[in-house]
Amino acid sequence: MKSVIVTALLAFLASGSAFAATQQEKMRTCNAEAKSKSLKGDERRAFMSQCLAVTPEEKQERLAAREKAKTCSAEAKTKSLKGEERKQFIAECTAAGKA
Repeated sequence: MKSVIVTALLAFLASGSAFAATQQEKMRTCNAEAKSKSLKGDERRAFMSQCLAVTPEEKQERLAAREKAKTCSAEAKTKSLKGEERKQFIAECTAAGKA
């Protein structure tokens, strides 16, 4: 049971690293836009808050990635995969869900 949780967490974190890269890109874009508009103080904070807000589509993508990780973990369990073979299967399975 512990290995299932660890594997699911690893798969979720892998999808989370993609999220972090996306958030960094979003932050750069929002910062550049705020700078080009010469926003300052409260006006800039309000703009950045709105700009960085999670869209319903992004939220749905995150939920789908989480569900895919759970599904892949369950499938690996039914196949009795262990160790490196399990990690590789889950990585390929979660990547296939993004294609």
